[in-house]
Amino acid sequence: FFQGLTPLCDASDKLWRRGGSRAMRAVILRSAKVPRDGLCRKGLCTSRWVRCMSTEIKRKSKTPQKEVFEIDEAVKLVKTFATARFDESVDLAIKLGVDPRKPNQMIRGAASLPNGLGKTIRVAVFAKGAKANEAEAAGADVVGSDDLAEKIKEGQLNFDRVIATPDCMGIVGKVARILGPRGLMPNPKMGTITMDVADGIKNAKQGQVTFKTDKFGVVNMPVGKVSFPNTALKENISQLIKDIESLKPKEFTGNYFKKVTISSTMGKGFSVDLKGEPFSQGKRNS
Repeated sequence: FFQGLTPLCDASDKLWRRGGSRAMRAVILRSAKVPRDGLCRKGLCTSRWVRCMSTEIKRKSKTPQKEVFEIDEAVKLVKTFATARFDESVDLAIKLGVDPRKPNQMIRGAASLPNGLGKTIRVAVFAKGAKANEAEAAGADVVGSDDLAEKIKEGQLNFDRVIATPDCMGIVGKVARILGPRGLMPNPKMGTITMDVADGIKNAKQGQVTFKTDKFGVVNMPVGKVSFPNTALKENISQLIKDIESLKPKEFTGNYFKKVTISSTMGKGFSVDLKGEPFSQGKRNS
């Protein structure tokens, strides 16, 4: 029976011989699509299509046994295990040793990734007069003041980043309950409240990411796409880690970086060795 299915492996054949249809159901999960006819003759399937897990078994057998990896190694492994049919995002999760309940240990900021995020960022700008004209010339997707606030109240949130001039923060405050939960509220620490709207728009369009620790002291953010070259992903990750390290509170003692994991949208995560570059501070604390 297994001779007609591809790809197959020895593990699936052993499971079939050992446990009959029950073991077969454990093997038939996903990978290669198999026509119904061959399975129904054996009484193993009632659906039109089933999936064989042989490729999955092979992939798991190749999983490295190390617990931590250098950044370039982790990036290669993440791309190997990214098997979705779309261009998955590569995400970075950083567990910091800070206590976010203390105001002086809340880590938040913005970082400009040298190779961007691989997607188009739509920018909305709250500005008036000459600054509104400057924003339009710089390539902002939406520009306005009171009229923009009304659009947001109506549910028109067709943008990914909000920038505002200081004199428009009173208007932004009217829609703070809408923007805040979505992570769109302008903040001076993230460079989104500024008089230099042209520079803010440029940074946002080039792939600037904003980050903030959650209540567990974890920072999560995308650093690119699986389709990026390995060197591009490594540069983005290294730059982001350096920017977060530069925000370490002066009063903080102990290990700043607890754990760093790189993963893809649908794939496996791999822990990064904190003793290597660019964890200069992690190296001193280890």
